[in-house]
Amino acid sequence: MKPLAAAAALGLFSAFAQAAPDPFDQSGVPLEKDATDPRLAKIVLLAGTPSNKSGQHEYFAGCALIMDWLKANPGVHPVMARDGWPRNEAIFRGAKAVVYFGDGGGKQSFLEPSRWKIVESLMAQGAGLVLLHQGVDFPKGPDVDIQRWTGAVWRADIGCRGHWDMEFTGIGGHAVLRGVKPFKLINDGWLYNVHFAEQGVTPLLAGAVPNKSRTTPDAKKHVGRDEVVAWAAERAGGGRGFAFTGCDLHQSWEVASQRKLVINGILWAAGLNVPEGGANVPFQPEDLRRNLDTKPAPVPAAKKLAAPQS
Repeated sequence: MKPLAAAAALGLFSAFAQAAPDPFDQSGVPLEKDATDPRLAKIVLLAGTPSNKSGQHEYFAGCALIMDWLKANPGVHPVMARDGWPRNEAIFRGAKAVVYFGDGGGKQSFLEPSRWKIVESLMAQGAGLVLLHQGVDFPKGPDVDIQRWTGAVWRADIGCRGHWDMEFTGIGGHAVLRGVKPFKLINDGWLYNVHFAEQGVTPLLAGAVPNKSRTTPDAKKHVGRDEVVAWAAERAGGGRGFAFTGCDLHQSWEVASQRKLVINGILWAAGLNVPEGGANVPFQPEDLRRNLDTKPAPVPAAKKLAAPQS
């Protein structure tokens, strides 16, 4: 290659390299932008604080994707807040549903008493509640209301969790499953063997789990049973709930049926119509490389010292 041509090619390469987006730049995500059109259904997305390894528990990036997909469907105005709770609590006013995607086990951002009252008030007004992944795991106390609002709750007394492949083949006729086709997720993280409400709850997805994952006495009684990992509920006094215990791996958003399941579930929980073919959930592979949380590199395991020679 001639020197001038080589220099030009190098310049183009450098310009491309400089233009490559930073996957950890979250500045372009609109946060806490309230709806100005009262005809739109407001859905509040609570993205949890950074957690786990890169590529897992990508709550901010996941909620940013969910926000984009909700915007791709008519009549919806999603409002996203970071760190699990909005700075301006007024954005909850008039919300048709709240979506929580963050850590569980008592780390839910809305368990603080004053925040809990806001969620409690929304549920009393008939708003929907959506919980993803660990968000279904609650300690004793709030677990009773969560079970009533969403149809089930995960507790450590009988619940099991872990990573494995899951395949879903028997897709039912519930509105949340419109457009969802049989699918498989590879080595995602799951929680199962939940406490279901006595009434109003419909299991949506169930599949085989490894027997070694059955770590509680109750779960060991049900070897071979397909385990429910997604469900929908209608409350007697009005309001709906939806939960899916997957979503641990950010990569799983590339699976169209997972995207449809989650967006359908949110629309349904908000009391909106789910299209016959399911929600519109456009996707490009580069979508998974945006708005990621910056997380520390895992600390290498300490090397075992050899025993001294006698």
